[in-house]
Amino acid sequence: MAKETGEPSISTERWEELMEIYDGCLMADGFEEALIGFGTRFNSPVTIYDLNKCISVLVERDEMSPDEAQEYMDFNVLGAYVGEETPIFLGDYVNEATNV
Repeated sequence: MAKETGEPSISTERWEELMEIYDGCLMADGFEEALIGFGTRFNSPVTIYDLNKCISVLVERDEMSPDEAQEYMDFNVLGAYVGEETPIFLGDYVNEATNV
């Protein structure tokens, strides 16, 4: 299945299967192409997104600068708590002290 913008990069069948397994997950509207998986937090299903891909979506789709997109994510998305089902946004942070 060819991936179109805004669609998950997995087969429709697998997507539907995962949505049944993780029924109740909150989805981050507009960031479908940044979805990288599912997990659990306190026995609640959660979606997991690639933070850098979310920023890229804002830059490409909404024509934000990278700094504007980061600020938007920090203030409007990462700073929002919507209950135990709040999605996880996975970044690739580097620990400056150890360069890991």
